[in-house]
Amino acid sequence: MTMDRVPEPELMDEAEQARAYAEADFSEPNTLFLDLFRTHFTDLAEQGAALDLGCGPADISVRFAAEHPRWTVDAVDGAENMLVFARDAVVAAGLEDRVRPLQGFLPSAAFPRASYEAILCNSLLHHLNDPLDLWRTIMAAAAPGAAVLVMDLLRPMNEREVDHLVATHAADAPLVLQRDFRCSLFAAYREQEVRDQLNSLGLSNLSVSPVSDRHLAVAGRFLPG
Repeated sequence: MTMDRVPEPELMDEAEQARAYAEADFSEPNTLFLDLFRTHFTDLAEQGAALDLGCGPADISVRFAAEHPRWTVDAVDGAENMLVFARDAVVAAGLEDRVRPLQGFLPSAAFPRASYEAILCNSLLHHLNDPLDLWRTIMAAAAPGAAVLVMDLLRPMNEREVDHLVATHAADAPLVLQRDFRCSLFAAYREQEVRDQLNSLGLSNLSVSPVSDRHLAVAGRFLPG
């Protein structure tokens, strides 16, 4: 029997949390995200606009923009304390002309563009009280044929697996990150739950698959109904 989901707060906006996330080494999952994007979208246009939902300290936004020099990125997060570090990261990378950190809360966030050719989202889904808020936002913001990649945590089957993942991936992390990682694993969704969310909105063409011992990914081109 699958472990029940336990929701957690939508925002991580404590100053201590934001600093811990900005200073932590998330290169492994962030590299995985960008590798997955590269694998799924080999035919990506040379120029376009991307929307990064739940950007946090903006590491993925910055790395995506550096890899795609003719793309712009609107990097959106609801937590102002996270955006402080996002802005610093953008300035440090010299990408102020192409990466815009913006505050916005789903589902009411307003974006600078009417549509985007790519939608990026890493580890936001499990924070939302209503997961459909993410998929509806993507449907509203994605241009027809837009590249969509959402990566999130995958809820373990039981608490023993939670303990193992925390010990494996966060044993040396600050206590605030260990706590948040544990809570996030309980708050994450299973594959079938995500498929059900997508099917309910007519997004069944997007693929859902596990991509690590603790992550799943949703990927594909947005096809308007």
